[in-house]
Amino acid sequence: MQIAKVTGTVVSTVKDLRLTASKLLLLSMLDRSGAETGATPVVAVDLVGAGVGEVVLVVRGTPASRAVSDVGVPVDAAIVGIVDSISDEAPGGR
Repeated sequence: MQIAKVTGTVVSTVKDLRLTASKLLLLSMLDRSGAETGATPVVAVDLVGAGVGEVVLVVRGTPASRAVSDVGVPVDAAIVGIVDSISDEAPGGR
């Protein structure tokens, strides 16, 4: 899993039928200190009702597709949790 911040929404009226009624959110990936990594933004299917500004848990690749359905839905990223807090005891953590 990875940590990301929801920065926006994505609306797609024409998409794979297996994504009908799926909420798509735009994510900015975060590093261990909570800072944005500067990586290319990610579009993810929201499975937990996250909103803009929230920090979320994200799975990518095959685990993301399986989190949505067992039928091979074309998903590369899925939001599977909303982060309440992070405590990193390692040097350089937050």
